[in-house]
Formats: sequence, C-alpha cells, structure tokens
Amino acid sequence: MSRGRILIVDDDRSMCEMLDEALSGGGFQAVVKTAAQDAFRLLDSEDFDAVVTDLNMRGMNGIELCERVSANRPDVPVIVITGFGSLETAIGAIRAGAYDFIVKPFEIEALFVAIDRAVRFHTLQEEVKRLREEAAGARQFEEIVGDSDPMRCLYEMMASVGASDSSVLIVGETGTGKELVARALHRGSPRSSGPFVAINCAAMPEALLESELFGHVRGAFTDAKSSRTGLLVRASGGTLLLDEIGDMSLGLQPKLLRALEERRVRPVGSDTEVSFDVRIIAATHRDIDAAVKAGQFREDLFFRLNVILMELPPLRARGNDILLLAQHFIRHFAGRSGKKVLGLSSGAAEKLFSYSWPGNVRELQNCIERAVALTRYEQLTVEDLPEKIRNYSRARVPLVSDALLDDHPSELLPMEEIEKRYILRVLEAVGSNKTMAAQILGFDRKTLYRKLERYAIERGDTSGEEPEAR
Repeated sequence: MSRGRILIVDDDRSMCEMLDEALSGGGFQAVVKTAAQDAFRLLDSEDFDAVVTDLNMRGMNGIELCERVSANRPDVPVIVITGFGSLETAIGAIRAGAYDFIVKPFEIEALFVAIDRAVRFHTLQEEVKRLREEAAGARQFEEIVGDSDPMRCLYEMMASVGASDSSVLIVGETGTGKELVARALHRGSPRSSGPFVAINCAAMPEALLESELFGHVRGAFTDAKSSRTGLLVRASGGTLLLDEIGDMSLGLQPKLLRALEERRVRPVGSDTEVSFDVRIIAATHRDIDAAVKAGQFREDLFFRLNVILMELPPLRARGNDILLLAQHFIRHFAGRSGKKVLGLSSGAAEKLFSYSWPGNVRELQNCIERAVALTRYEQLTVEDLPEKIRNYSRARVPLVSDALLDDHPSELLPMEEIEKRYILRVLEAVGSNKTMAAQILGFDRKTLYRKLERYAIERGDTSGEEPEAR
C-alpha cells in the first residue's frame, strides 16, 4: 500500500525528478508540478496527503503557496524545503501555514520522517471531519439511538428522504420506532415549521376515523353538535402520519385515495370540498404486499403511499444497539425517578443481549423501566429483569435424532454437512445476525465468514454486524 499521495512543487526540474524518484522508491505516490499556480489548481480537483514545496520559485513562491493552501485546504499539510536555514525563514514559513520545513542539504530519510508525520496529521484531520459529520448526523436523529449497520443505513436513507416531499411508507414490527422515524423525517423536511399530526388507523371504527380524517359539519350525525376540521386539513403545511394504515377498513380506503389524489377533501355531511397541502407518511407492522394479494388492502392506495419504502430493522437484528438502548433508558428512568442507577451488570447485559425481543424497542424500554424501579443497586442485575428474560434460552437445534442413529446408520451425515446445517440453523434462529451467531457458535466473525465461504453459503443480510474496529 502507498504510504501517502504527495504533491511535489519545485521550479527546478532536476530537483523534482530526484524527489519523485526518491519518494516513489520509498513507497509514496508522487505527483510533480514545476509551477506553484499549477499545483494550487490541482489541489482544487484532487486529494493529496501532503505537499512538499521549495521556498524560492519563480512566480508564486513557497510562502505564498503555503498561505493559499492554508486558507483553502487547511487539512493538507505543507512541508517547505529551503536553502536558507535562518530562524526568520522558518518563522515565516510557519506563519504562512507550513506544517514543517526542511533545510537544504537534507538527508532523504529526514524528509521521509517529516512526510510520514504530515500524512498522519492529514489522516487525523480526515478522521476528525468524519466524526464531526457522524455527530451532526446523530444530532439530526437524536431521539433515535443506535449505531449498528442496519441503523447507519437507515440514517443515510432518512437524511436523503427528509428533504423530499414524497409519500413515505414505513414498515416494521411493532415497537421498532416507526413514529420516531416519522417525526425525524418531519423535522428534517422543508415542512418542519408546520404541524406534525399523527392518527392510529387501527384505534377507531370506520365512521369515527372518516370523521377524524375528513372532518364533519354540524348535524352530520347524532353527536355532531358543531363542525370539526379534519386532520388532513389541520395538518396542511406539515406532515400527517397515518399509523397502522394496514388496518384501515376497505370501505374507507377509496375515500382516502381520492382525497390524496385530488388534494381536496369533503367533510362528512358537507356539499363543498376543502383543499389541503400535506405530506403523507404511512406506517404499518403488517405485510402490506400480502394484504394486497389477499384483497385486504387496495393496490392503488398501496402504490399511492409506497412512493418511498423504509423498512425498520427488528431489535434482534441490531446487535450491540440492545445495550446502547438499555443504557439510554437507564439514564432516562434513573434521572426521572431520582435513583442512582449507573448501568448493567455483566450478567444482566448478557441476558438482554441473548433475548429475542419480540416486542422490540418498546419491550426493552418497559423492561428497563421496571428494572430501574425495582433495583436496590447502582447496576441492574439479572434478578431485576422480568422472569421471561431471566429464564430465556434459545431453542435447541435438532440435527440428528437418536432413532436415526439406531435404525438408519447408512443415512448418517458427514461432520462437515452437520456443521454446515447447524450454522444455517443458528443464523436462521438469530435473524441472520452474524455477530450473535458467531458468539453462539464459539467462532470469531472471520472464522464464521471463512466457513460461510467454504460451504458456499450466501452471506445475505448483514444485520446486526458491528463495524470493524478502526
């Protein structure tokens, strides 16, 4: 691998050739320019780890180049080579923004040391920039906790989708945080100054839901003692979340479709229509594709809502996010109750990590709230957890029965085939979470990957994997 990409700037072509040969032989990738103006223009379009420039050159000299690079590309360190070893020259170069200077004549190894230091500085600057961008992204979605690969992918999609005005369909198991994601999308959208209105389509009968969405006029039905503006109109300028849209009755679906297509709604009992301007975000835990095929959900409404599809990962596929979320909830509930609870014991952490979390983040939140209320210690222990989590163990994976061993020895399998099947069953049991699968199997992740490749098993979903250590 290259030790770094270096831009050499000197109007002495023989010096450029000597430096190019020396740096290339030392493992660096060198690019040569004999005019400082050309070098500065190149820095606008290409990335370099460091610049090595002579001080005295025709036209723009090394000091001027330092000043311009420092002002426009402060992440790229500049090393100045000078034949004038006076203190004033060194001070002038540093003041101009030089990272280091080398005095002629110099040993090439001394230049290598200076360049290595400059490359490390550049790498550190890039890492700081990356961390700042990640922190900015985390602040953008600060109510959502998670750092696993599936969540990083979700954050990237949210950042892209937020600025759009297209309809979004959020799908995910109960308790995965669909409303949190919808609220984050609203905050990141041009409609953020408008209202965010949410309604649960499964929580009320058809007639009441129609009245809530479209509004009604006085006298439209027995209890309509006054007119009421519907949520589609009340959310104008903002976002309307249609939660659990998959449970909306078939009778109401065509009315909603017509309203969304025409951007006009007729309140119940009224002869006039009212226009509205709202972004629709729908959410459901149901398999809408299956509901459409079964005739339980209108295909045309599905297409209208499913402009952008966002799938939320279940908690069991998010690896160490389980412990991050647990710590987040501990701080929240400990602060609210005034109890000094600081974290998890190793035993409690292991139980939380191995549990399957069918209720997802909501179930974990309830679990931690209960544990914080009950604990007598500064750390949550196994005994503070609900019994079903304390006693949880993953199902045994049967591979070869005793009957087969006794009665059909000719059908016994080679050990390699048994291992392959067991790996597949463990991956299936943990929802393709390879980090968790490797822990259960007693492998490190690299060993697991080697076995997957050996047995020609598709890696498939990488849910739950943690990023490699950096």
